[in-house]
Amino acid sequence: MTMKLLIVEDSAPMREMIRLMALSEADEARECADGESSLLAYAEFQPDWVTMDLSMPGMDGLTATRRLKERYPDARVVVVTQHGERSMREAALEAGAAHYFLKDNLRELRALVRGGTGTTLASRANSRK
Repeated sequence: MTMKLLIVEDSAPMREMIRLMALSEADEARECADGESSLLAYAEFQPDWVTMDLSMPGMDGLTATRRLKERYPDARVVVVTQHGERSMREAALEAGAAHYFLKDNLRELRALVRGGTGTTLASRANSRK
């Protein structure tokens, strides 16, 4: 089974880091630098997973995630960000993200791409209530 990953990140060095980490697990990866281009790339590429930065020029990651989920309800979006605030996690959940990882710990992302489903953001939020 082929695993495809779409990396949405405005920082070229961070895109490369995610790509290098993920390609050991994913068969194919594509990259884009903003939310708007992620919508087009998703339509063409139909990835298994999308890594989504939150802070990008133009369309931000929350808006892009929301729009992806509206158009493609089965899209699996993983937020990969430097923002660890609870409010950002909650906003990502509301937008439709399945997971939320900080950029300084990409090991969890690798495990997810490897094929594990991991704990979803929704189940984490519910377990804190």
